[in-house]
Amino acid sequence: MKKSLIALAVLSVSGAAMAQSAVAMYGLADASLIKLQGQRAQMGSGSGSVMTNLDSRLGVKGTEDMGGGLKAGFDFQTRLSLETGAVIGKNAVAGVWSPMAKVWVGGDSWGTFMMGRTLTPSYYGVAAWELTGSANYSLIGKSYGWGGGANSRNDSQFGYKTPNFAGFTAELGYITKADVQNAGTTTFVPGGANGAKWDVNAIYKNGPITASVVANKVSKAANLNGSKVNWVIGGKYNFGSFIVAAGYHNTYNNNNNSNLAKSQLYAKRNGVTVGGTVLIGAFSFTADIGRDTKLQDAGGRSISKRTNVLLEGKYNLSKRTFIYLAGLRLDGTNNYGLGLQHNF
Repeated sequence: MKKSLIALAVLSVSGAAMAQSAVAMYGLADASLIKLQGQRAQMGSGSGSVMTNLDSRLGVKGTEDMGGGLKAGFDFQTRLSLETGAVIGKNAVAGVWSPMAKVWVGGDSWGTFMMGRTLTPSYYGVAAWELTGSANYSLIGKSYGWGGGANSRNDSQFGYKTPNFAGFTAELGYITKADVQNAGTTTFVPGGANGAKWDVNAIYKNGPITASVVANKVSKAANLNGSKVNWVIGGKYNFGSFIVAAGYHNTYNNNNNSNLAKSQLYAKRNGVTVGGTVLIGAFSFTADIGRDTKLQDAGGRSISKRTNVLLEGKYNLSKRTFIYLAGLRLDGTNNYGLGLQHNF
């Protein structure tokens, strides 16, 4: 009888421990018919397809409840091509888990500390109010980057995100000098011997208002402008059936449109973006306009400022599946995409 009771107690404790841990698989499948300036129409899918909505991906994440409001977890992500089924990297970053590979610990009262490869604090700050859901064809992403710099992800990041204080959060990412050197130019600004990097955001999200400021800097960056601070300020207001957004972008060493026919490196690019989204049932229509206030080529010479325009239409077939049509006028090129995305 005692043995039976002990066995039941062990099973009970084991079951409770297992119930406190959870691992889930998630992802999305996205493919489109795209037409880029100077190229024939083709399928777009996977990494770097400019006129797809998002890169197809597969992820696995887990969370453990350690009690006292404290949790630990991990998140791994890989990119997939729906054209070939291949696992692919991006921006010269190879490896199965190149989009994300991180471990974290934290809680609602503690904030969250993480380590690994992940999206930058600057990215999260701009994405909080960007209108397309951070699409590959985002006018902000392709014109000014997600807070400037060379990539939307940091390798080797030590990060901390604060708890939510009445809608306000802040996040800091730091990469040591040795890790910056190892990462090379795949994640950080072009150039030679870099120093350490810091990346920060502050986001306010409460009711219909979302606003943020972001900044990032690589110290001792050996490039045209040396060590300069990229920064962005912006926000949006949700009226219910209509959303408006605007931002100001101050970026250096910007090469975010490198997938397009007329790509080039801009040593400095400042500009204003203004846009809106109309929501009508299952349909949404977004228009975004960006106008440079200052533009310099790779030699530091001022060149003609650009006006870029994005038009996007979406129709939700269900809660997890939608079709989209997008047109992007970017630095003198016209680009189009018609696609389907399913989330799971």
